[in-house]
Amino acid sequence: MGKLYIVPTPVGNLEDMTFRAVNVLKSVDLILAEDTRTSSVLLKHYDIHGRLESHHKFNEHKTVPMIKERILAGLDVALISDAGTPGISDPGFLLVRACVEEGIEVETLPGATAFVPALVSSGYPCDRFCFEGFLPVKKGRQTRLKELSQEERTMIFYESPYRLVKTLEQFIGYFGGDRGCSVAREISKKFEEHRRGTLEDVAKWYSAHEPKGEIVIIVEGAPEKGKKAEEERWKRKEESLMTDEGD
Repeated sequence: MGKLYIVPTPVGNLEDMTFRAVNVLKSVDLILAEDTRTSSVLLKHYDIHGRLESHHKFNEHKTVPMIKERILAGLDVALISDAGTPGISDPGFLLVRACVEEGIEVETLPGATAFVPALVSSGYPCDRFCFEGFLPVKKGRQTRLKELSQEERTMIFYESPYRLVKTLEQFIGYFGGDRGCSVAREISKKFEEHRRGTLEDVAKWYSAHEPKGEIVIIVEGAPEKGKKAEEERWKRKEESLMTDEGD
Protein backbone atom coordinates (compact mmCIF):
# COMPACT_ATOMS: atom_id res chain seq x y z
CA MET A 1 0.00 0.00 0.00
CA GLY A 2 1.22 3.49 -0.84
CA LYS A 3 0.79 6.75 1.03
CA LEU A 4 -0.93 10.09 0.44
CA TYR A 5 1.15 13.21 1.09
CA ILE A 6 -0.52 16.60 1.52
CA VAL A 7 2.12 19.14 0.46
CA PRO A 8 1.70 22.90 1.01
CA THR A 9 3.10 25.19 -1.67
CA PRO A 10 4.08 28.89 -1.47
CA VAL A 11 1.27 31.45 -1.41
CA GLY A 12 3.51 33.96 -3.18
CA ASN A 13 7.28 33.81 -2.93
CA LEU A 14 8.63 30.58 -4.43
CA GLU A 15 11.43 30.57 -1.85
CA ASP A 16 8.87 29.73 0.86
CA MET A 17 8.94 26.09 -0.27
CA THR A 18 10.44 23.77 2.39
CA PHE A 19 13.30 21.32 1.77
CA ARG A 20 11.06 18.49 2.94
CA ALA A 21 8.28 19.44 0.52
CA VAL A 22 10.73 19.45 -2.40
CA ASN A 23 12.11 16.05 -1.40
CA VAL A 24 8.62 14.54 -1.10
CA LEU A 25 7.57 15.83 -4.53
CA LYS A 26 10.75 14.39 -6.05
CA SER A 27 10.18 10.98 -4.46
CA VAL A 28 6.47 10.26 -5.08
CA ASP A 29 5.08 8.34 -8.04
CA LEU A 30 2.34 10.86 -8.82
CA ILE A 31 1.67 14.54 -8.11
CA LEU A 32 -1.93 15.78 -8.13
CA ALA A 33 -2.26 19.49 -8.87
CA GLU A 34 -5.19 21.91 -8.79
CA ASP A 35 -3.91 23.56 -11.99
CA THR A 36 -1.10 21.71 -13.78
CA ARG A 37 -0.04 24.88 -15.62
CA THR A 38 0.44 26.82 -12.38
CA SER A 39 2.15 23.91 -10.61
CA SER A 40 4.49 23.29 -13.57
CA VAL A 41 6.17 26.64 -12.85
CA LEU A 42 6.89 25.61 -9.26
CA LEU A 43 8.07 22.12 -10.20
CA LYS A 44 10.38 23.47 -12.89
CA HIS A 45 11.86 25.97 -10.43
CA TYR A 46 12.85 23.11 -8.11
CA ASP A 47 13.84 20.68 -10.87
CA ILE A 48 10.99 18.26 -10.05
CA HIS A 49 10.06 15.95 -12.90
CA GLY A 50 7.41 13.63 -11.43
CA ARG A 51 4.22 12.63 -13.20
CA LEU A 52 1.62 15.39 -12.91
CA GLU A 53 -2.17 15.05 -13.12
CA SER A 54 -5.05 17.45 -12.41
CA HIS A 55 -7.22 17.22 -9.30
CA HIS A 56 -9.56 20.14 -8.73
CA LYS A 57 -13.04 20.95 -7.43
CA PHE A 58 -14.67 20.23 -10.80
CA ASN A 59 -13.35 16.67 -11.14
CA GLU A 60 -12.50 15.50 -7.61
CA HIS A 61 -15.75 13.56 -7.10
CA LYS A 62 -14.83 11.43 -10.12
CA THR A 63 -11.09 11.13 -9.53
CA VAL A 64 -11.05 10.33 -5.78
CA PRO A 65 -12.07 6.63 -6.16
CA MET A 66 -9.45 6.04 -8.88
CA ILE A 67 -6.70 7.77 -6.91
CA LYS A 68 -7.57 5.76 -3.81
CA GLU A 69 -7.29 2.51 -5.76
CA ARG A 70 -3.89 3.53 -7.14
CA ILE A 71 -2.59 4.24 -3.64
CA LEU A 72 -3.94 0.89 -2.45
CA ALA A 73 -2.05 -0.70 -5.34
CA GLY A 74 1.22 0.76 -4.01
CA LEU A 75 1.65 4.25 -5.50
CA ASP A 76 2.84 7.12 -3.33
CA VAL A 77 0.80 10.21 -4.24
CA ALA A 78 1.29 13.88 -3.34
CA LEU A 79 -1.50 16.45 -3.47
CA ILE A 80 -0.71 20.14 -4.01
CA SER A 81 -2.89 23.18 -4.71
CA ASP A 82 -2.14 26.37 -6.62
CA ALA A 83 -1.00 28.01 -3.38
CA GLY A 84 -1.08 27.16 0.31
CA THR A 85 -2.22 23.98 2.04
CA PRO A 86 -4.64 21.65 0.21
CA GLY A 87 -7.95 21.35 2.04
CA ILE A 88 -7.89 24.94 3.34
CA SER A 89 -10.36 26.59 0.92
CA ASP A 90 -8.85 24.31 -1.75
CA PRO A 91 -9.53 20.74 -2.95
CA GLY A 92 -8.27 17.99 -0.66
CA PHE A 93 -10.90 17.09 1.92
CA LEU A 94 -12.69 14.46 -0.18
CA LEU A 95 -9.47 12.61 -1.03
CA VAL A 96 -8.17 12.72 2.55
CA ARG A 97 -11.48 11.44 3.90
CA ALA A 98 -11.56 8.57 1.39
CA CYS A 99 -8.00 7.55 2.28
CA VAL A 100 -8.64 7.74 6.03
CA GLU A 101 -11.76 5.58 5.67
CA GLU A 102 -9.74 3.04 3.68
CA GLY A 103 -6.92 2.93 6.23
CA ILE A 104 -4.41 4.61 3.91
CA GLU A 105 -1.73 6.64 5.71
CA VAL A 106 -2.07 10.39 5.16
CA GLU A 107 0.99 12.51 5.90
CA THR A 108 0.39 16.28 5.91
CA LEU A 109 3.47 18.47 5.74
CA PRO A 110 3.48 21.81 7.59
CA GLY A 111 3.81 24.84 5.38
CA ALA A 112 2.30 27.95 3.87
CA THR A 113 -1.26 29.06 4.61
CA ALA A 114 -2.22 32.64 3.75
CA PHE A 115 -4.39 33.34 6.78
CA VAL A 116 -1.64 32.69 9.37
CA PRO A 117 0.69 35.61 8.46
CA ALA A 118 -2.37 37.82 7.84
CA LEU A 119 -3.73 37.02 11.31
CA VAL A 120 -0.44 37.46 13.15
CA SER A 121 0.31 40.75 11.35
CA SER A 122 -3.16 42.18 12.02
CA GLY A 123 -2.51 43.10 15.64
CA TYR A 124 -5.73 41.42 16.78
CA PRO A 125 -5.79 38.50 19.26
CA CYS A 126 -4.65 35.28 17.61
CA ASP A 127 -4.79 32.89 20.57
CA ARG A 128 -8.41 32.16 19.64
CA PHE A 129 -9.83 32.78 16.18
CA CYS A 130 -12.61 31.79 13.81
CA PHE A 131 -11.64 30.82 10.25
CA GLU A 132 -14.53 31.31 7.82
CA GLY A 133 -12.67 31.18 4.50
CA PHE A 134 -14.92 32.23 1.61
CA LEU A 135 -18.45 33.13 2.73
CA PRO A 136 -21.39 31.85 0.67
CA VAL A 137 -21.87 34.18 -2.29
CA LYS A 138 -25.68 34.15 -2.05
CA LYS A 139 -27.64 31.49 -0.17
CA GLY A 140 -26.94 31.52 3.55
CA ARG A 141 -24.64 34.55 3.47
CA GLN A 142 -26.89 36.92 5.45
CA THR A 143 -27.70 34.24 8.01
CA ARG A 144 -24.02 33.52 8.56
CA LEU A 145 -23.13 37.20 8.89
CA LYS A 146 -25.87 37.69 11.47
CA GLU A 147 -24.50 34.76 13.48
CA LEU A 148 -20.96 36.14 13.24
CA SER A 149 -22.02 39.59 14.44
CA GLN A 150 -21.77 38.20 17.99
CA GLU A 151 -18.61 36.14 17.46
CA GLU A 152 -16.09 37.20 20.10
CA ARG A 153 -13.04 35.58 18.51
CA THR A 154 -10.99 37.25 15.80
CA MET A 155 -12.56 36.33 12.44
CA ILE A 156 -10.74 35.42 9.22
CA PHE A 157 -12.21 35.60 5.72
CA TYR A 158 -10.90 35.02 2.19
CA GLU A 159 -12.27 37.26 -0.54
CA SER A 160 -11.85 38.10 -4.20
CA PRO A 161 -10.49 41.61 -4.92
CA TYR A 162 -13.53 42.17 -7.13
CA ARG A 163 -15.93 41.66 -4.18
CA LEU A 164 -13.80 43.18 -1.42
CA VAL A 165 -15.52 46.57 -1.16
CA LYS A 166 -19.01 45.05 -1.27
CA THR A 167 -18.05 42.55 1.43
CA LEU A 168 -16.58 45.25 3.68
CA GLU A 169 -19.79 47.27 3.27
CA GLN A 170 -21.80 44.21 4.28
CA PHE A 171 -19.56 43.75 7.31
CA ILE A 172 -20.31 47.37 8.29
CA GLY A 173 -24.02 46.59 8.15
CA TYR A 174 -23.73 43.50 10.34
CA PHE A 175 -20.73 44.25 12.59
CA GLY A 176 -20.80 48.06 12.75
CA GLY A 177 -18.53 50.53 10.98
CA ASP A 178 -16.35 51.07 14.05
CA ARG A 179 -15.32 47.39 14.29
CA GLY A 180 -11.58 47.00 13.72
CA CYS A 181 -10.21 45.12 10.72
CA SER A 182 -7.07 44.43 8.73
CA VAL A 183 -6.99 43.59 5.03
CA ALA A 184 -3.90 41.69 3.93
CA ARG A 185 -3.14 41.64 0.22
CA GLU A 186 -0.55 39.67 -1.77
CA ILE A 187 0.95 37.84 1.22
CA SER A 188 4.70 37.14 0.79
CA LYS A 189 4.78 38.78 -2.66
CA LYS A 190 6.65 41.92 -3.76
CA PHE A 191 3.70 44.25 -3.25
CA GLU A 192 2.41 42.79 0.04
CA GLU A 193 0.12 45.25 1.81
CA HIS A 194 -1.68 45.40 5.16
CA ARG A 195 -4.40 48.03 5.47
CA ARG A 196 -5.59 48.42 9.09
CA GLY A 197 -8.32 50.52 10.70
CA THR A 198 -12.07 50.42 11.24
CA LEU A 199 -14.27 48.65 8.72
CA GLU A 200 -15.56 52.03 7.61
CA ASP A 201 -12.07 53.46 7.10
CA VAL A 202 -10.78 50.44 5.21
CA ALA A 203 -13.90 50.26 3.01
CA LYS A 204 -13.45 53.91 2.06
CA TRP A 205 -9.79 53.31 1.20
CA TYR A 206 -10.51 50.42 -1.16
CA SER A 207 -13.44 52.26 -2.70
CA ALA A 208 -10.90 54.83 -3.87
CA HIS A 209 -7.99 52.41 -4.51
CA GLU A 210 -8.91 49.34 -6.57
CA PRO A 211 -7.52 46.22 -4.86
CA LYS A 212 -5.62 43.52 -6.70
CA GLY A 213 -4.33 40.07 -5.81
CA GLU A 214 -5.23 37.56 -3.11
CA ILE A 215 -7.15 39.01 -0.15
CA VAL A 216 -7.40 37.98 3.52
CA ILE A 217 -9.72 39.98 5.79
CA ILE A 218 -9.19 39.93 9.55
CA VAL A 219 -12.07 41.32 11.63
CA GLU A 220 -11.97 42.09 15.34
CA GLY A 221 -14.28 39.95 17.46
CA ALA A 222 -17.35 41.41 19.16
CA PRO A 223 -16.66 42.75 22.66
CA GLU A 224 -18.25 40.69 25.44
CA LYS A 225 -19.91 43.74 26.97
CA GLY A 226 -21.50 44.60 23.65
CA LYS A 227 -23.13 41.22 23.12
CA LYS A 228 -26.44 42.15 24.77
CA ALA A 229 -26.53 45.48 22.95
CA GLU A 230 -25.92 43.64 19.65
CA GLU A 231 -28.84 41.31 20.36
CA GLU A 232 -31.09 44.29 21.09
CA ARG A 233 -29.94 45.99 17.86
CA TRP A 234 -30.91 42.94 15.82
CA LYS A 235 -34.23 42.66 17.60
CA ARG A 236 -35.06 46.25 16.68
CA LYS A 237 -33.91 45.72 13.11
CA GLU A 238 -36.09 42.62 12.68
CA GLU A 239 -39.09 44.46 14.15
CA SER A 240 -38.50 47.30 11.71
CA LEU A 241 -38.34 44.88 8.76
CA MET A 242 -41.58 43.25 9.83
CA THR A 243 -43.24 46.67 10.06
CA ASP A 244 -42.02 47.61 6.58
CA GLU A 245 -43.33 44.32 5.15
CA GLY A 246 -46.68 44.98 6.79
CA ASP A 247 -46.90 48.34 5.06
